[in-house]
Amino acid sequence: MDTQSLQAFLAVAEAQSFSRAAEQLYLTQPAVSKRIATLESQVNTRLFDRIGRRILLTEAGHLLLPQAKRILSAVEDSRRALANLSGQVGGRLTLATSHHIGLHRLPPILKHYTQHHPEVELDLHFLDSEFAYQGVQDGTLELAVVTLAPHPIEQLHVVKLWRDRLCFVCAPDHPLAHAPALTLEILCQYKCVLPGAMTFTRTLIEQRFAEAGLTLPVSMATNYLETLKMMCSVGLGWSLLPEGMIDDELAELAIDTAPIHRPLGYLVHTNRTLSNAARKMIDALETTMEKG
Repeated sequence: MDTQSLQAFLAVAEAQSFSRAAEQLYLTQPAVSKRIATLESQVNTRLFDRIGRRILLTEAGHLLLPQAKRILSAVEDSRRALANLSGQVGGRLTLATSHHIGLHRLPPILKHYTQHHPEVELDLHFLDSEFAYQGVQDGTLELAVVTLAPHPIEQLHVVKLWRDRLCFVCAPDHPLAHAPALTLEILCQYKCVLPGAMTFTRTLIEQRFAEAGLTLPVSMATNYLETLKMMCSVGLGWSLLPEGMIDDELAELAIDTAPIHRPLGYLVHTNRTLSNAARKMIDALETTMEKG
């Protein structure tokens, strides 16, 4: 059972397509099919059912999937450990970040990093923070720089680097923009536009309102803060946005409640041997850590 066949198996299982798996692996579709056929021959059972255009895992395929992930993770971990002995900083660094952090926090860090470590192949993924957490947990990502989860998660090492103060905002011509003595209860009389229901940021916001016995009147939701800013600025509802996004298109509201902050930082798997490239990235990130 060779690693190339297992990689092809994982790619097809995740993409549910031989052609898309071939694109991901930079192979031809016949080459991927041959590797799957070799693996099926080695385990003496079919791993995929082909029903019309759909590619589905068989019962044996479902059984092999977690084992294949563990085998490939162990092999990659061994390669990193051996490469680290040389002290060289190179190879591929699979890094995920949220869209907001990638646009507003990471650019100077990435510029400095790539200038000082040109031998590193940066494999950068823009993902919702919740999906980035999952990627680090299952080993597909070595490092993630995202909004941190409200509660600790087993087997993840999490470090807070920064925090965003979330500001209550609305359009300058919204009725709330000129209302005196605002409270959470008054806000709930008007529609709001917020991050998606399952996001860490939304959970943080909902917790504040739940503590006051209030339910948020959400009319629309999106995980892209820049889109939320646009929706808010044209009067579709009030919102909460990071302080750094506030400009003349928005009116900041003074609400009778304590400030809401969301933690931002990086996470890695505690059982993973980090590459030298990842360690250098962490060093670069930690130089920007905010005090307090």
